[in-house]
Amino acid sequence: MTYSSPLSELPGAVAAPDDHPEAGVPWHWGDPFAEQRTATRGVAVVDRSHRHVITVGGSERLSWLHLVLSQHVSDLPADTGTEALVLDAHGHVDAHMVVAYTGDVVYLDTDPDSQATSAMPGGAKQTLLEYLQAMKFWSDVEITDATGDYAVLTLLGPDADQALGVLGTDGPLELPAESYSVVPLPGGGLARRMPWPGARAIDLLVPRPELTTVWKRLTDAGARPAGSWAFDALRVESLRPRVGVDTDDRTIPHEVGWIGSAAHVAKGCYRGQETVAKVFNVGRPPRNMVLLHLDGSMEVYPETGDPVLRGDRTVGRVGSVAQHHELGPIALALVKRSTPTDAELLAGSDDETIQAAIDPDSVPAEGSAPGREAVQRLRG
Repeated sequence: MTYSSPLSELPGAVAAPDDHPEAGVPWHWGDPFAEQRTATRGVAVVDRSHRHVITVGGSERLSWLHLVLSQHVSDLPADTGTEALVLDAHGHVDAHMVVAYTGDVVYLDTDPDSQATSAMPGGAKQTLLEYLQAMKFWSDVEITDATGDYAVLTLLGPDADQALGVLGTDGPLELPAESYSVVPLPGGGLARRMPWPGARAIDLLVPRPELTTVWKRLTDAGARPAGSWAFDALRVESLRPRVGVDTDDRTIPHEVGWIGSAAHVAKGCYRGQETVAKVFNVGRPPRNMVLLHLDGSMEVYPETGDPVLRGDRTVGRVGSVAQHHELGPIALALVKRSTPTDAELLAGSDDETIQAAIDPDSVPAEGSAPGREAVQRLRG
């Protein structure tokens, strides 16, 4: 059954196309560029209630997760979080999740299309929940699909903390400044500080029956409703990938910037760890995720999965495509590591290709040239 957020029924909400990755939550609220500007200069709130939530309790919750996830979580302090992956046996990315640990429970929230893990015999796929349950064995853990219990909202912008404060009951609610810090919300749920998208972001896991009430409290306090269009544009600018959109079945964490932030290179064994350690220590990833500036002079844009071409050779794959309020049309792309930063590229398929230029600031460990130069090359 297709999810539809109750906030999609509010006045001004515009739904995403049915085949869009963000289908089910508002795409925008009438002016996506103004929503982006507010998200960078004031405070905006985004409905991300289509995300899946899994909780893990029990006395061995951290030590068990340490064995099945790519991140070092055995010593995760209370009221903190991190990001983590599930990899296949060859180190390819299956699922990405954001973690929050408070009380006696670990919360994992993930994109709907980040649910499928490696193929089972016969070609079937496990969901992330099924994979975790299959790995339980005799461990003292309680794994629960909590998607029906919690919904995700995200506050964006320099005034996010001010908006968060209105959710307190005995004075303004305060969240420590460190990335991934966590505080419980009065009445259930939690707030988690995120380092992306943009400079200031706070994720909220709120009781799902209270989703509309919390939304109204935040918007009454001055947070502007913003859609997934605005969130994705800022996510792309922040070089943060989404599984199934910016990754394919060959993607390893090194290619998309998840080493360190979501995959640990020195902890004990986990599925795919050999590839993670080997590429980190003695090799280089075959591809890099980069930011592409797209020629906006035509009403044609590439789609996810379209090739990136250099001459008549395919050198990459288009991921997320977004319209940014300052940068114009942009995209994330996985391109061969040998592709020169100043290469003249085309993005798209068949006859619908447009010029594209790599933002040099997005290339790992390279160049300090301003990214605006890529735009200038396209604009002539």
